[in-house]
Amino acid sequence: MLNVSLDLSEVREFAKNLPKMKENIFEIMNLDTKRIAKDFLEAMMSTEISLFLGREKYERQALVAIKSRNYRNGWYNRSFCVKGIGQVEMRVPRDRRGQFQTSVLPKYERIDDRIKQDCLLLYLTGLSTRTLEMLSTRLFGRSISKTEISELSKDLAPKIEQWRNREITEAFKYLYIDGTNFSMRVDKSITKVCVLVVIGVNEKNQKQVLALQAGDKESSSTWRQLFKDLKTRGLQGGKVQLGLMDGLPGLEKVFCEEFINAEVQRCQVHLARNVLTKCPAKIKEAVADDLRSIFYASSRAKAMKFYKEFEERWAKEIPSAFKSLEQNIESALRFYNYPAEEWLSLRTTNPIERLNKEFKRRTKSMEIVAGEKSCYNLITVIALRMEAHWKKNPINFQKQIPWFKSPKEFTQSN
Repeated sequence: MLNVSLDLSEVREFAKNLPKMKENIFEIMNLDTKRIAKDFLEAMMSTEISLFLGREKYERQALVAIKSRNYRNGWYNRSFCVKGIGQVEMRVPRDRRGQFQTSVLPKYERIDDRIKQDCLLLYLTGLSTRTLEMLSTRLFGRSISKTEISELSKDLAPKIEQWRNREITEAFKYLYIDGTNFSMRVDKSITKVCVLVVIGVNEKNQKQVLALQAGDKESSSTWRQLFKDLKTRGLQGGKVQLGLMDGLPGLEKVFCEEFINAEVQRCQVHLARNVLTKCPAKIKEAVADDLRSIFYASSRAKAMKFYKEFEERWAKEIPSAFKSLEQNIESALRFYNYPAEEWLSLRTTNPIERLNKEFKRRTKSMEIVAGEKSCYNLITVIALRMEAHWKKNPINFQKQIPWFKSPKEFTQSN
């Protein structure tokens, strides 16, 4: 055994300089780890080629025909990035006939699969390809290009398509319907592409994303085809009771034709916004208060009473604004046909607006989405994450609460 003696003064001197050497210590550790990894991988590959050739290095082969003999033929350099270690440079043995292929390192691969998974996860959860390229050297010990990251995301496409077109096995009573636009690269040019979104609420009051499909949200035929696709996938159209939507042209008519037992609830937020855009600035606050009195009334009868008062006060003064309300008042008050504890959740399309907001937040850093498949990859991950949250937190339909009154009802009761 080798005996090593240490001088106490040397140890003290080393300890004094330790704070200054802190960063160098970790660098040395990393280099040593790489060396160990290199030696280990090269030893494994050396054993592999020995087994392949049937003899160890420098070992003579027994009586074998000269033509059938194969020999080691040196090595070639190859780098491989290992998770937790970084870029490892090593020598890969080869044979004279070029038949040996190591199974230690994946063929044609230069990055550990675990690093690929990490890159893909970071990309899907918010980092742009450009940012990830900048950080990759510090995170993984190797620069990973934007092209490599984009290629990784392509592997997801089949699974994403399988999920988007999955069979619908549950019954859904309510459908939230809307569309959201993305700046997308199509045929080498940048254009606005809309993705149609449908969220369903099942009998357990859990929400699920039923459809993510690129299409023209202003086209009634596009919506009709989407609804038909949903039914083809197993959606029980006769079980759908209510569709919650914005006032998109033709959508309400198509929805009622495809789901004959369902009604339509017009989003009150969008309707109020349309009414107020037609009002002069000086009366917008007063009009908004009167709209809230209608929409937040404690019963349908009281809502219609406040609507009549709105008509008497504003119909002549702001006819265009009143016409917007008049054309949609019935569909804006359909939620009264359902249990009172559900009214708060059935007045607006807030759930789908929240999902669309998450879509926008994720794609904001990218500015331009590479294409339709890339868009599906990104927003499907968000949809699945939201579904996981919805599953744990179903819609909490609360019983009718005392403060659920319109401004005018508050005034009258006080």
